[in-house]
Amino acid sequence: MKNSILKLTTILSMLLLAGYLFISCSDNDSIAETVVEDTNTEVQITDLDFDPTDWTDETHSKSADPNFNEVFSDIEVKRFDFVISEDNWEAMLNDMTSLYGTFGQGGGSSSFSDEDPIFVPGSVLYNGKEWYKVGLRFKGNSSLASAWGSGILKLSFKMDFDEYEDDYPQIDNQRFYGFKKFSLKNNYDDASQLREKVAAEVFKDAGLAVSNTAFYTLYVDHGDGPEYFGLYTLVEEVDNTVIKTQFSSNDGNLYKPEDYGSSFAEGTFNEDGFEKKTNEDEVDWTDIKSVFTALHDDSRTTDAASWRTGLDAVLDTDVFLHYLAVNTVIQNWDTYGLMEHNYYLYNNPDNNLLTWIPWDNNESLQEGKREGALNLDFSDLSGDWPLIEYLYDDDVYKAKYDAYVQATIDGPFETAYIQGVYDTYATLVEPYATSEISGYTFLNSSSSFYSAITTLKSHASSRSSAVNNYLN
Repeated sequence: MKNSILKLTTILSMLLLAGYLFISCSDNDSIAETVVEDTNTEVQITDLDFDPTDWTDETHSKSADPNFNEVFSDIEVKRFDFVISEDNWEAMLNDMTSLYGTFGQGGGSSSFSDEDPIFVPGSVLYNGKEWYKVGLRFKGNSSLASAWGSGILKLSFKMDFDEYEDDYPQIDNQRFYGFKKFSLKNNYDDASQLREKVAAEVFKDAGLAVSNTAFYTLYVDHGDGPEYFGLYTLVEEVDNTVIKTQFSSNDGNLYKPEDYGSSFAEGTFNEDGFEKKTNEDEVDWTDIKSVFTALHDDSRTTDAASWRTGLDAVLDTDVFLHYLAVNTVIQNWDTYGLMEHNYYLYNNPDNNLLTWIPWDNNESLQEGKREGALNLDFSDLSGDWPLIEYLYDDDVYKAKYDAYVQATIDGPFETAYIQGVYDTYATLVEPYATSEISGYTFLNSSSSFYSAITTLKSHASSRSSAVNNYLN
């Protein structure tokens, strides 16, 4: 009898609660949406007492030096496996829906959210070893929104190996062969799947600081066994090992410019336009402000030598002109000169000069979208991009730029050499690129891959002709 009364009381309580929620949510739809969103995107933190049995100092510890040979191979395609619980995978997808709308119903929209997708803990498997409770999330802006809206689940990922160390003390300072985090790029809208890697190598071979890259296949198990997500490009993070290993130290200010202000147009400086990635607690943008001041000093039109001296004292203009020459020779529309993003600035501790670092090169090595990549003489420069306009208008700086244009086409982007690079990498990745499956690929067919390689090689020839016409 008591059990029957208890059951009846419980049922009545549940009905009353359900009625209350229905009435409350009917009166305020936003409450209902918030409740559903919070429930569906809740990250599950479980298995707190696991034992990291695969942990070794060489492979997992912060004490290990970055092993570039292991992680960034140029002669093989390596494999990652992600294992994400079914609940956390569902939370990731629900979060994406809240940010970008229903999967596959965006028509390839290129709009993007101001918020990053959520991290979840997952296992990363590589060469028979496990890395534990790694922070995994989707990444990207317009490319992420476009792929999601088009119904393509081959999305880019951010990997952070100690994101969850507070929840799991066993992984305190976990690293992957000395690396804390990576970007795993999906080669968005690139049928060749080579542009991200080859462009980075051209910058590197030119002697500029840039991320290392490598090809990886990705398999994701989110409850039904490993699924092939396709061929990816692993990219070294600038705010991790790039500034630590390619400069004397990583103590300087690192900025990731984005949107308003990052064109360096006069009067546009704002702190939000130059996000700090190091020394975030120091509320000081003096080095960035100094570039604005020197760049727009009146002496530019009255005393060019004095103007150059002032600018050279705060910005590594030689590095910028070298970058600009390489970037314009290879063509890249999705960066400075057309878009206010896709570069870093690092205050180099060796000389206290802000130094340009290229980033996100998947749209390079082609004429490009929108207005297309800039002409070598910048005759089509539109808008306010003073770092290009002012330096190219100066005879001394222009002479340096022209010399770097010649050096690029004679060296890292010499036609026969770079066409050989395309052939080598095409042979390497062809089995993995052409075996991607529908819903996890940007290829219309395997023939799209071969056609894209041919296009890259033709592009290299056309750029040689363009440089010769420009310089002569």
